[in-house]
Amino acid sequence: MATAADQLMAPASLATIAPVSNGQQSLLATTAAVAMAARNGQEQQELVENQKSTSPKPSPMPNLKLNKMGSVSSKEKRVYKIVLTGGPCGGKTTGQSRLCTFFENLGWKVFRVPETATVLLSGGVKFSDLTEKEDPPTPTTFVYKDLPFAAPEHSLIDLTASCPRCLAKAASKPNGSEAYKFQENLIRTMVQIENTYFELGNSSTRNCLIICDRGVMDASAYISKDKWEKMMAGNKWNPVEMRDNRYNQILHLVSAANGAEDFYSTEKRKRHYQDHACRSEGVDLARELDYKSAAAWVGHPYFDVIDNSTNFEAKMNRLIESVCQKVGIDIGDRLQATSRKLKYLVAMLPPDSEFPPFQDFDVVHHYLQSGGPKVQARLRKRGQKNHWSYIHTQRRPNVHGQARIEVKTQLTHRDYMNLLAQRDDAHFTIYKKRRCFLINNQYFQLDIYKEPGHPRCKGLVLLETYSSLTGDALKNCMPKFLNIVKEVTGDPDYSMFNLSLKEDWSTTKKFCRTATHAKGTANGVANTPLLLNGQ
Repeated sequence: MATAADQLMAPASLATIAPVSNGQQSLLATTAAVAMAARNGQEQQELVENQKSTSPKPSPMPNLKLNKMGSVSSKEKRVYKIVLTGGPCGGKTTGQSRLCTFFENLGWKVFRVPETATVLLSGGVKFSDLTEKEDPPTPTTFVYKDLPFAAPEHSLIDLTASCPRCLAKAASKPNGSEAYKFQENLIRTMVQIENTYFELGNSSTRNCLIICDRGVMDASAYISKDKWEKMMAGNKWNPVEMRDNRYNQILHLVSAANGAEDFYSTEKRKRHYQDHACRSEGVDLARELDYKSAAAWVGHPYFDVIDNSTNFEAKMNRLIESVCQKVGIDIGDRLQATSRKLKYLVAMLPPDSEFPPFQDFDVVHHYLQSGGPKVQARLRKRGQKNHWSYIHTQRRPNVHGQARIEVKTQLTHRDYMNLLAQRDDAHFTIYKKRRCFLINNQYFQLDIYKEPGHPRCKGLVLLETYSSLTGDALKNCMPKFLNIVKEVTGDPDYSMFNLSLKEDWSTTKKFCRTATHAKGTANGVANTPLLLNGQ
């Protein structure tokens, strides 16, 4: 039986919608989407009970073609969907513009999906109209914590980062049912608007990058957990579809209020608050919003935190580089990236109570047959509560035959099952529990190996992260509640490829003892220590 998420995520008909130029919002598409969501919300809920459908995956290759060895063809058109999120004054507007320019110069088509809250609030929605009668704030009474000036009525001007918080506050009031329903319809509208752009991307004849200004899960950051779960259950939504399968990559741009306070200018906020409501956020409040925004996306398989450890120009370069690497574009040292993948051996798993908020996933890896020692391929199945996402990973040399490129492609269940026929019998299937959490502005994945598997994997716990930090700065951001034995980055004894080998390491000819530095990998960032035969 199809879910409401399946129905909502089906692309809208574009019979009457024409493509628009980059950098412009499609008024026609937006109007059609809002109208459709309002008119068909209940019909979609009823229709889903009687129709069988499959929610679209954000696969950059909708019509997957495989070569003789089960590898994904690299000549297929790409449609890559990203979400830019983050706290106030993190650089989302500039980052969106830079990404657009960069990818257009590469010959890609770029669509920029407008923020749904901006679309709806610009139509005159006032949160005070959705709740009990009360005196609205005025320019003399409405003052944020740490804000050195008074601001106009918040519900009239806040069109970006903080409006979901106001809506959540309104929804929590005794008679906040209208606000709650508006929040629900906002998400439905967001899905419909996004689907319009997704369909435009699928119909484009060129490679296409779709940049979403915030995504579905951002709404969960500003509403209580019980109300969010009630909304999810009422619409038959699930986080694997709404978070993991809908978008290819999430990029969280950390607020300047967290690590770049000198650039969180009060004068600039005062001068521009009418254009960008984030400029009216106090520093402490901005930090809180930034953390909530990041926590909403914990669990996505490709979630990158772009912090303020460098100057702003380098921050924008790291943003572009992160997208290029996930897509599989070799940019060499063009953006001077320094981030790298880090791996650590953990002695034991502490009690759940010692962790910050986390998401657990069941993960299954299968290595596939490859055409030679320089090309590797594997499948990954990852899910929660029997909802799954599927990834094909191919590692190959770059055009110079030296550093390695790693390309990940999201698959349908059908493609995944077809590729399983190419399993390499020299490897065990790897079973893990993957725990994802955010701490100290750093995103971590903790892999807990499970049986069945080779005895060498019994009790194995590995921690992974990506970071450009070194020395004490890196040490200070590591989770203190974990007993980290040592760093094992690039150590062949902890390569997943070697760990999955059925033969004994002392006798097998397949054991990989050579490590190299990946350049422009789609699995992380440049200068990442990776193994020749997979990791």
